[in-house]
Amino acid sequence: MLISCGIERIMENIPQYITMLIDEIFRYFGINTAPLVSEVLTMVMLLIIWIFFGWIIYNIVERYLTRWSKKTKNKLDDEILKNIKLPLYLIIIIIGSYYALTPLSILQPFSAEIAITFIIIEILLVTFVITRIINVLFAWYAEKQKEHKKDVSDHLLFILKKIIHAVVYIFAFFIILYAFNIDLSGVVVGLGVGGIAIAFALQNILGDIFSAFTIYFDKPFEIGDFIIIGSDAGTVKKIGIKSTRIQTLQGEELIVSNHELVNTRIRNFKQMRKRRISFTFGVIYGTPQTKLKKIPEMIKNIIDGMDLADMERVHFKEFSSSSLTFEVVYYIKSKDYVKYMDTQQDINLEIKKAFEKEGIEMAFPTQTILLKES
Repeated sequence: MLISCGIERIMENIPQYITMLIDEIFRYFGINTAPLVSEVLTMVMLLIIWIFFGWIIYNIVERYLTRWSKKTKNKLDDEILKNIKLPLYLIIIIIGSYYALTPLSILQPFSAEIAITFIIIEILLVTFVITRIINVLFAWYAEKQKEHKKDVSDHLLFILKKIIHAVVYIFAFFIILYAFNIDLSGVVVGLGVGGIAIAFALQNILGDIFSAFTIYFDKPFEIGDFIIIGSDAGTVKKIGIKSTRIQTLQGEELIVSNHELVNTRIRNFKQMRKRRISFTFGVIYGTPQTKLKKIPEMIKNIIDGMDLADMERVHFKEFSSSSLTFEVVYYIKSKDYVKYMDTQQDINLEIKKAFEKEGIEMAFPTQTILLKES
């Protein structure tokens, strides 16, 4: 605080020292001039000094900081420097212009208005710089996600970027109001009441929008994932602000609101590395015990011969009403449903072939009726 006050005092005294120096030079050469001439010359000298100072800062950024940023692995710092060096130079020139105008006595009655005008310009420039940096950060994030081959919703990023921009603009607006000595309590209350009214009117839409951001950041699923929602299943094609579009197995497009998706159970098959398969089959009751004992080994050999299948177990499970039932459990080393069905088909055909060779009959629902003679 003391340092800033000291700097401000020095900045206020410099124009006076320069004006006194110019007056002394004129007196030395015996030149009589109006005070306004000295003030204008002071203004010109101050403006030249500030332009030179801004040029030095610009060259430091251009030659040294830019050169240093090029040695780093990422391009983020390069883009930030590229976007802030010119606005930074303009801010220095604007500050210098303000202090250059202070010696002019004809502008003294308007000093408060001039100060507020320059403050507003500086606030707008700083706001512009912040929004440019936000744009750079979002572009860098999207590029990084694509480098890692992750799907990025450009639409969602665009909306989120605009929301952050709006927050920055609102803060800039409040600072400008504060510069005009306007009481902000009434403005804040008004915005609060208006915000509540808008929130009630748009609660369903806002719920979907916030759900979209929940989906984007929490990532319960992404574009290209195969998911099951209740009785519906399909591949995610697009995640929008209000709804998500899913291509079902039947071919039609299913549109589900984001709010509904966030509040329901979702089965996502993307993380599935292998699929557990369980199925049963039955043989007739007349099958000899020697052949029953061969069946588990036969099934194991069949499944072990499949490229994508890993055998877990096969057991004579139970005596069913019309068959002797065996249960088979194995894993498919793929999340692709078509590959699973191809493998299951091959297994079924091999089982039928092996049973025909061994003379084992597959069971089917039958019922034996015994009639008692009277």
